[in-house]
Amino acid sequence: MSTAHIWSRAAAGLQAPEVTVEVHLSNGLPGFTIVGLPESTVREARERVRSALLTSHFDWPDRRITVNLAPAELPKSGGRFDLPIALGVLVASGQLDARDTADREFYGELGLDGSLRATPGILPAASAATNAERVCGVPASQHSAISQIPNSRIISAPDLLSLCGQLKQPNPATTQRCSTPEPPTIETDLADIAGQDLAKRALEMSAVGGHHLLMVGPPGAGKTLLASALPGLLPALTEDEMLDLALIRELAGLPADRRRPFRSPHHATSGAALIGGGSHALPGEVSLATHGVLFLDELPEFPARTLDLLRQPLEQGRITINRAKISNTYPAQFQLVSAMNPCPCGYAGSVDPPCRCRSDNIARYQGRISGPLLDRIDLHVPLERQPSAQLFSTREAPDSSALVRDRVCQARQRQIARQGVLNSQLAGKALLQHCAMEAEVRRWFEAASDRLALSARSVHRSLRVARTLADLDNQRNVTEPQLMEALSYRPRLSD
Repeated sequence: MSTAHIWSRAAAGLQAPEVTVEVHLSNGLPGFTIVGLPESTVREARERVRSALLTSHFDWPDRRITVNLAPAELPKSGGRFDLPIALGVLVASGQLDARDTADREFYGELGLDGSLRATPGILPAASAATNAERVCGVPASQHSAISQIPNSRIISAPDLLSLCGQLKQPNPATTQRCSTPEPPTIETDLADIAGQDLAKRALEMSAVGGHHLLMVGPPGAGKTLLASALPGLLPALTEDEMLDLALIRELAGLPADRRRPFRSPHHATSGAALIGGGSHALPGEVSLATHGVLFLDELPEFPARTLDLLRQPLEQGRITINRAKISNTYPAQFQLVSAMNPCPCGYAGSVDPPCRCRSDNIARYQGRISGPLLDRIDLHVPLERQPSAQLFSTREAPDSSALVRDRVCQARQRQIARQGVLNSQLAGKALLQHCAMEAEVRRWFEAASDRLALSARSVHRSLRVARTLADLDNQRNVTEPQLMEALSYRPRLSD
């Protein structure tokens, strides 16, 4: 056979478009040509493939070799096509049977000694191959990474010769079963935080309904400590969530982690680092925080343009990054927890120590956060400095994070059973349908919304918070006290 077709995949963010590596041997002057929009690293595969075949005791065909990477309009980069090209040469020259590569995909960079080296961005390709019910042929160093993909079938080897030996076996692939979710870890326990009962209740509500949270208080009030406690209140990652995180972290060059992410970028972080970007349109902090918490401390210190970039992921749960030749979409289903001081000195409204800021400076400081961004945050919670006696109080200890997490899991189960999504994701008719209330309660809420001049978005967000409170109380209908509490969490920076 003078032609061969080997399956592989290109790298395009979380997508992995299929690539057919076609190898043709023809008469004429010996040569090696790669077509199909290859980048320089792909064009350099000729020397790597030739040396790898010779050092692996295969023959290099003394013929004209043409390699086509189809489809031609799809950009190809990296060394992942070394292995499929080498296998294509072996099949086309008759040194390997075509049936040994049928219904299998291959990715891997070749060393000059025939060794197989890891290539970045292989998890999206392996996930797509598993969905297509194909076996993945990969370097041995990436076997454990791909084993995170449930039901994936893998052939792995340290070098080209060993891989070809495995391909000749009747059933060389190993099947990876579904991994067992790890129990969530508690880094910061609510029981260890003195006072701040209002903030703790807001954290529980945030965990139940997936609501975004803003804490406003003086320095030392415990804003950062409270934020770090939120991941411990969330349920364990599901199998699909673990896979999403594994794909994103692998693209970002980070090791796998089965815990709920807690990302806390500095306020000097650029917009590209926050939402993603760069020449290859890689994921940013909002995507790395998917299914977890994104904590923005000192919120007004972030540039206004950077904060405004959060509007799309907060509203849609995803972010699209466009470049000249690339357009990648990444998930951004995070919970935003932010913290700020009430004024530049941090003591507005306090008597001891007194605030030193003028009213215009306070207004300018708070004005760094746009109204549309504040309107997308469901829970606005004021914090106060706790008296010293509170730190040494011997009264009954507050609920632990483990106990609160049990209530969170039960309330979330009620939501999923009723509507299929968390309350923060309810919209349109589904929101009104699942926020049922008595006629008298509805009239009261309509009048209160008009008196407070709430926007339509604010009304909907208050309804979602009230629905979460009803789930915590295990009540079918939303009541007036729950609506009153929900309205108390609306923005109040200008007060």
